[in-house]
Amino acid sequence: MVAVPTRASNNTHAVKDSKTARGSYVLLMGLPEERMISVGGLGLIGFPRGQYVYVGSALGGFSSRLNHHLRTGKKPHWHIDYLLEKAVLDAIIIGESMERTECTIARALARLFNSVPGFGASDCRCRSHLFFGADDMMTAAVSALEKAGLRPILKYIRGQH
Repeated sequence: MVAVPTRASNNTHAVKDSKTARGSYVLLMGLPEERMISVGGLGLIGFPRGQYVYVGSALGGFSSRLNHHLRTGKKPHWHIDYLLEKAVLDAIIIGESMERTECTIARALARLFNSVPGFGASDCRCRSHLFFGADDMMTAAVSALEKAGLRPILKYIRGQH
């Protein structure tokens, strides 16, 4: 189980925000074993065993975007959908904002972790929006949201809905 950071608000119910709640989010995932995964236009990618954090935006609203990520058996649309078919989604942390902040969050995480080149970054200049490491990455994700000027709110934790 992922430890809940003390600085993130603990709100682990289903994602049912108002239509105006929007901003950036991070997905925290675990991949129990090394996998080769075909990721749309990126092709076949080798993913090491470990912990992953993905940075995304939901400027159209959190509910539909995050519920999409929580759904299983969906047709892949974004790069992250391909990884979520194999990884275990452990937690979702959001930061409400009317502005695009996911690249600021991604840059903060890029200073700390390895990344998968091009993943989730086809519409920006970032090297990646997917980062990985061997240890729990929640504290770093919360810190990256804070550095972007956001108040981290824990919206989902596996096994608690």
